[in-house]
Amino acid sequence: MGERARAPRGLSTDMQKVALGMGLIFLVVGIFGFVPGITTNYQSMAFAGHDSEAMLVGYFQVSILHNIVHLLYGVAGLFMCGLPTQARNFLLGGGAIYLVLWIYGLIFTGETAANFIPVNTADNWLHFGLGVVMIAVGVLLTRIPDHREEELPG
Repeated sequence: MGERARAPRGLSTDMQKVALGMGLIFLVVGIFGFVPGITTNYQSMAFAGHDSEAMLVGYFQVSILHNIVHLLYGVAGLFMCGLPTQARNFLLGGGAIYLVLWIYGLIFTGETAANFIPVNTADNWLHFGLGVVMIAVGVLLTRIPDHREEELPG
């Protein structure tokens, strides 16, 4: 009798919806990285390393490894959006990883063996933006109370 009945949750929180959206975006980007035309210089795509000349939409340097990482990030977002705490972890953890990648890209640029991802200036600033946005959304949506979880009669 003392238990509260709750409305079915599904993807009922904004946190979960954002994690799902980010997961879908990463999946699309990962797939597009393997599509000639959307990825220019496709024939020169390397598995990894700074020598990959393939460019997603002509701006973002990609490799097979880079595209696989985007696909894995997307899958993680889809799996983790199921619960609000996992969605939050995806946004905060993913954001932190992207900020680390941004710093990595600032340090290891150009033709160096350490630039194995590969990253260029456009990638670096995209990583910075993704990191800041994912962390900000994860923090802000944690602080906003979710009023959709109401007690049901009975």
